[in-house]
Formats: sequence, C-alpha cells, structure tokens
Amino acid sequence: MPKTDNIIEIRGLEKVYGDGVEVKALDGLDLDVKKGEFLSIVGPSGSGKSTLLHMIGILDTPTKGTILIDGQDVTSMDDQQRSSARNTLLGFIFQYHHLLPDFTALENVMMPLLIAGKKKDEATREAEKLLNEVGLKDRLHHFPGQLSGGQNQRVAVARALVNRPKIVIGDEPTGNLDSRSSDRVYELLRKLNREFDQTFILVTHDENMARKTDRIVRIVDGKITE
Repeated sequence: MPKTDNIIEIRGLEKVYGDGVEVKALDGLDLDVKKGEFLSIVGPSGSGKSTLLHMIGILDTPTKGTILIDGQDVTSMDDQQRSSARNTLLGFIFQYHHLLPDFTALENVMMPLLIAGKKKDEATREAEKLLNEVGLKDRLHHFPGQLSGGQNQRVAVARALVNRPKIVIGDEPTGNLDSRSSDRVYELLRKLNREFDQTFILVTHDENMARKTDRIVRIVDGKITE
C-alpha cells in the first residue's frame, strides 16, 4: 500500500437503516483526513453527520464501503478487534460530559488508564498532569456535582485524551455550554491538537467554531457538498 499522510480514508461509504421503508443515511461518501488535521463536520439535522461520526468512531458498521484508520480496515474487523481499535486509536468527547458522579475529576480521568492496565501510581501521575494542562489543577478532588458545566467538559476532554489516542472525536462537544465556556473548550482542543499532533474531528452546529477549524466538511442528505 502506498505511503500516505492520511490517517483516515473513507471510500464509497453507505449506511441504510430500516426494514421495508429504507432510509439512506450515508450515500456513497468519500473522505480523507490528514494526520494532525482539525476538522469540523456540519449539516442540518438528519443529514448524516452523526452517522458518519459513529462510523469513524467504530461504533457502527456501514452497509457498504470501506474505512481505513491508521492503515487498518476497520470495516473488516470482528467485534473484539473493533473494540481494541476503539480503545487504542480513539478518544471521545460528547455534548454531555458523561462523567461518573460518584468519582472525583482525578478518578474519572484515571479510569481509562486503569482499564488499560496501568498501575494506580502511574495512572494518577498521568491524570494529574493532564488535568493541570486543562486548567483544573485545583479541582482534582472535586466531584462532577461540585464543578461548573465548562469545568466538567474540560474533565471530559482530559479523560478523552489521557490514553493519547491518535484521533479525538467530538459530538457537539460545546453544544451544552454558554458562549464563554464554549470558546474556552475550543481553545483547549486547539491547543492540545497542536501540542500532541492529534487529529480532531468535531460534529457541530456552531458555525463560529467550525470556521476556526482547519477544514469544514458539509453534509446534506448523506453526501458531502463541500
């Protein structure tokens, strides 16, 4: 296979839902994403952007087409291989932070490291370092209920990045925040994108945020329009 600087290559991607009455969420979509790129995906509700994000996140399988992530064809993997690829290649940030309410910020960020088999001392050091980087050095032992919405989302960002994934996927990561908190989270994501040369792919309705990214991919009726 020729060497490429693309970390994601998608060809002929289709996704059809429904029995009897079929809905084509993705319609022969092609997309390349370069390593280290900061990409936004925009489009009206029902356009297929979240479906595409789920495909890139190895959370769903296409009806047709192929997806190469870091040179691996994830569409041909079995469930165990897909789970392993998700854990090693990808980090996820959602609109709602989905933090565990009975665990502190530090414990929430440590969790992926412990699941991956890291020792507690090492997991603690790495989680503390990343929480410091996202500006929460003084909130390590606070529970989600003791933090603001913007602070909780920064904890979620740290949790998504703690395993140093090659690709970070965000599904409306600032959609539940006020404009000031939204701007802070975006600037944090951009800083980490540049610092770690990680690829960021965000689905967003926020045109202001989308215009700040390296490239905007617009989807209408399951097809890329620009």
